Amino acid sequence: MNSPSSNLQTVLDRSFADLRQRREAFSAQLAPRETGTITQVSTGIAMVSGLPGVGYDELIAFPGGVFGIAFNVDELEVGVVLLGEYWHLRAGDEVQRTGRVMDVGVGDGTLGRVMDPLGRPLDGQGPIVTKQRLPIERPAAPIMDRAPVSVPLQTGLKVVDALIPVGRGQRELILGDRQTGKTTIAIDTILNQQGKDVLCVYCAIGQRAAAVAKTIAILQEKGAMAYTVVMVTEGNDPPGLAYIAPYAATSMAEHYMHAGRDVLIVYDDLTHHARAYRELSLLLRRPPGREAFPGDIFYIHSRLLERSTHLSEERGGGSLTALPIIETEAQNMSAYIPTNLISITDGQIYLSPSLFELGALPAVDVGKSVSRVGGKAQRAAYRAVSGDLKLAYSQFEELETFARFGARLDANTTQSIEHGRRIRACLKQAESSPVSEVAQIAVLMALTAKLFDTVPLERMTDAERAVREAAAQIPTDVCGRFDTAKKLSDEDQALIIGIARTALAPFQPEAATAPDSAVAAPVEKP
Repeated sequence: MNSPSSNLQTVLDRSFADLRQRREAFSAQLAPRETGTITQVSTGIAMVSGLPGVGYDELIAFPGGVFGIAFNVDELEVGVVLLGEYWHLRAGDEVQRTGRVMDVGVGDGTLGRVMDPLGRPLDGQGPIVTKQRLPIERPAAPIMDRAPVSVPLQTGLKVVDALIPVGRGQRELILGDRQTGKTTIAIDTILNQQGKDVLCVYCAIGQRAAAVAKTIAILQEKGAMAYTVVMVTEGNDPPGLAYIAPYAATSMAEHYMHAGRDVLIVYDDLTHHARAYRELSLLLRRPPGREAFPGDIFYIHSRLLERSTHLSEERGGGSLTALPIIETEAQNMSAYIPTNLISITDGQIYLSPSLFELGALPAVDVGKSVSRVGGKAQRAAYRAVSGDLKLAYSQFEELETFARFGARLDANTTQSIEHGRRIRACLKQAESSPVSEVAQIAVLMALTAKLFDTVPLERMTDAERAVREAAAQIPTDVCGRFDTAKKLSDEDQALIIGIARTALAPFQPEAATAPDSAVAAPVEKP
């Protein structure tokens, strides 16, 4: 039994502990708080006076649960970017410093969810629970903490994986005019990461609600939401939300990267981000720069994209691959914002309106597209065919222009044009239909060996599908060598080409004239 003295000591300890907690709570209430006053409210911004100690990017609390970020820190006044519905704010309202910068919740609780940049759920599935928060603005990893790009990020698109390869940790720009399929390439890349242990973050900046809903429906239908985070700002949201959206999404992706995971992030698109920043800059009366655009827009995007990298093994070995999207006007790649982003990124995938009108989808212009570091990560099986394929396709595009004038062509030129037409036909791919690595290599090797050259153009779709289906016959040990850095042996290449030749036999002209050809090789129309 406890003695009376010990019981008394326990009661006293509890009493003192209770008094200590009350004193700390009371002291916190008495702590001085720096408050200010709204002097002016405009579209998406507010001017505040009376906050002498505020810092740049500090979070400011407004009445009604609205927050803002200190953007212009002047001697007598602070320009604040508002991050919520600000219609009820009036001049004279009191504001308070929070003492912290803008941050966002990170962790596994965000996977499969749709949210805005403030972490508020938009999918009707209840609150998003996270155990950690990170600032949206974070310094990029130092050079010594990075490793070379050495592992490919398969997009599932034949034209990209073969001719414009992307590596994990790379920044590959997707650009083109309106309605040329830029978002489709990014979404197909996300769909192809299923089962590859790659997490994805899709950041929609200033998009139409209908377009975002369609994208989310595709991700849900294909089962991609299980490994994807979707962050959304719509066109009618305050410009401050559109401005912070890519930074908040990048912090979420960085959390997984620093945990040793491979992450893919899509910014769709940075054109709206640049316009939102321009709107904020003009409202805050920042001086415009070249072409009447804020001169620091280059820094805005460079500090965002520089956070994408491949970390060294000592830092966990994670990677963050960025696919920023930008919109061009009248195919003008030399405009201010596109040239900024081309210089920041490690290559670009350019989508041509001309190819789009011809139905060559995805409408990737191979001549204007480049990957500056992805080739180092490309598998040897791809490298064995990509060089010859790109050269043959480039020659075809040059010769095709002359062929339109009806000039008489020699046999070699005619053969190059026919071969190029079949390359273009094989590189066509339906939306939301990623192709496996094994099937891609089978088709590309058949192209390089010119097995498709005798197939009629109107039957190319069925012939290409037959080769992809026949790729399932490639032995497992040969398929295992596709994921290594070793070159395929002559025996392996002969085996793959033999399988492709057998699959294409029913599509040859002599097979089509045989009496039982239609019965021997039935082909379903897509």
